[in-house]
Amino acid sequence: MIRSEKEYQKAIERFEEERKVMGRQRAHFEELGHAGEELERLMQPLVSFHNQLKEELEAYEDMKRGNLGTLYEFNNIGRWLIGVRIALGLSQKEFAKELGVSEAQVSRDENNEYHGITLDKAQRILETFNVRFKAEIEEPVSKSRKDKNPMLFA
Repeated sequence: MIRSEKEYQKAIERFEEERKVMGRQRAHFEELGHAGEELERLMQPLVSFHNQLKEELEAYEDMKRGNLGTLYEFNNIGRWLIGVRIALGLSQKEFAKELGVSEAQVSRDENNEYHGITLDKAQRILETFNVRFKAEIEEPVSKSRKDKNPMLFA
């Protein structure tokens, strides 16, 4: 995951370099007489890596525009919170200052994608930056679940 403008610029450079490497590798394989499905099979690891890097670049660009996407699982909230910082245009240092924590703490949290974050800490981050989080249940709870846990659905 790209977390800063510096990482983004490095990723762009790497993406362009990988594109050139793929071209050279394809030409090399063709010189060796590989073609068709065999050539594509040989190129697949490079293509796969290139596509993954492209997706990371696009994800960072989306975050910068404030397009954080929908959070479908709470265990992905860390990536979403990193996206909040990026969308606000804040460095980790600026983010830390606003939260009243050290830059090292923000760096550790983000490197770990906020794994194990408490709800209180997530709420504090959201409140500090005046970001609203909306949760909704898309699929109805089955009747059998309601019968087993009537107190939850009273």
